[in-house]
Amino acid sequence: MEQFDIGNKWFATVASILIQCTSGSSYAFGIYSPILKSTQNYDQSTLDSIAVFKDIGANAGLFSGLLYTAVTTTTSSSRSSSTSSSSSWLSRIGGPWIVLAAGAIQCFAGYLLIWLSVTGVLPRPPVPFMCLYMFVAAHAQTFFNTANVVTAVQNFPDYSGTIVGIMKGFLGLSGGILIQIYAVIFKDDPSSLLLMLALLPTIVPLLLMCFVRVYHSNGVDDKKHLNRFSAIALIIAAYLMILIIIENVLTLGTMVRAFALVILVLALISPIGIATSAHSKESQMFSPASSLEGTRLLNDPDQLEAERIYARHDPITYHDADQELQTHDKRIMARGENLNLLQAMRTADFWMLFLAMACGMGSGLATVNNISQIGGSLGYTIVEISTLVSLWSIWNFLGRFGAGYMSDYLMHLRGWARPLLMAITLAIMSVGHAVIASGLPGALYAGSILVGVCYGSQWSLMPTITSEIFGVRHMGTIFNTIAVASPVGSYILSVRVVGYIYDKEALPGSGNICKGAHCFLLSFLIMASVSLLGFLTALGLFFRTRRFYKQIIFERLQNAPRK
Repeated sequence: MEQFDIGNKWFATVASILIQCTSGSSYAFGIYSPILKSTQNYDQSTLDSIAVFKDIGANAGLFSGLLYTAVTTTTSSSRSSSTSSSSSWLSRIGGPWIVLAAGAIQCFAGYLLIWLSVTGVLPRPPVPFMCLYMFVAAHAQTFFNTANVVTAVQNFPDYSGTIVGIMKGFLGLSGGILIQIYAVIFKDDPSSLLLMLALLPTIVPLLLMCFVRVYHSNGVDDKKHLNRFSAIALIIAAYLMILIIIENVLTLGTMVRAFALVILVLALISPIGIATSAHSKESQMFSPASSLEGTRLLNDPDQLEAERIYARHDPITYHDADQELQTHDKRIMARGENLNLLQAMRTADFWMLFLAMACGMGSGLATVNNISQIGGSLGYTIVEISTLVSLWSIWNFLGRFGAGYMSDYLMHLRGWARPLLMAITLAIMSVGHAVIASGLPGALYAGSILVGVCYGSQWSLMPTITSEIFGVRHMGTIFNTIAVASPVGSYILSVRVVGYIYDKEALPGSGNICKGAHCFLLSFLIMASVSLLGFLTALGLFFRTRRFYKQIIFERLQNAPRK
């Protein structure tokens, strides 16, 4: 009897999903920010400054991208150069697990120091020290995200939008998942939440990191099995949303909460069944000899490079297109090449994508970072504010998952360039900011839905567009550099706009607390205008790249073998 092998891309995907489910600790900032503000005696601008360092840490993934490239790939020149022997050695023994381990170490150290400071075990640190703690804690997220997303894209190159949507979607859900665990175990003790964030997102990656590896296989029914992963994600999102709404209406007992958490955990591990089924079907389709040749871990540098190129382009149509485009339009072909970071930064496409993300992600982060204060100024209760934070994870997930799935669907069916969908979501985000600015009853709920969904969609579309325009070889480095736009935009909007205006609107002697719709009116009108600028930039990127998508990406997908 043939022994069942868990070393395949399906179990690698499950391991990545489970790690993503605990990686979004930065999304719980709205829960513990009040106790951080009160114990450290911060005003709103100082709290927003710390939140910006959280955003920088959670999005500035240049180091994680460079580390991923170093431990998973080598260049052909490494064989002839004695000075590159250490890089070759690193790539042979390494893999994504090194990136995940580095993230786990940072997560534990950062949140542990914050917890010790909040509980008074350590003396109250100066603000720069707290900013550093927050940066280190949040920076772990980029290592988890890079390892899981880039590995998944390499395992499923023909459905990059769908798999990125799944990975980013579960990351978006992680905030709600962590809050549910916290509510059952610690019962509204925000300082204990910080301790949980130091432990849980550290232990899970350490347990599963050896399963996350790059495989190349001639997939059978990849789309069908990925859709099953997507269905599980939607079920979990719906379950979380119903649970959050019920908790807002009723007071649930400890046993009921614990039972609900058990159901959630069972749902989270259910993708194991999908992976088992998918691998079993693939094993039946191939003989042992072809299975060894068709599904294997890529360790040889030359083979790795050759098979990545194959995965990115159909062998026949790619060379035909290459010869034609060399004489027809070299600029279009250049967009399909594997560019490194410096080469990408010399293109207008890079900076247009950067500006669009600064507008969209920056304004979205500014919203979620201040959602507790917005709710407080409008008279929302603590339970309602906690509900808003938890529901943000749901809307974030729907945007990440939905944009990835729909962009793949529209690309395969009609050849629609992904930047067009990005432009549409940024236009809707502008409307969401305007709704919040109105301060009308229920406007914060409605506006947060629009902003949350559209904010999440950027995190799915941007990495996929990056892999298509600049290539997959240095994808981790490039998309993490573009992601720096998020904290840049967040700093400008959170600190220089939202925090500044909020403190100005607060009455003297009120303890830096502002009450009323006027507290955030001007801020969100400004953010609505910024999102509109992002829409115009993304629309410009669409017009620049639509020919490339039609002639290269769409044609490759049309000529790819049907799975």
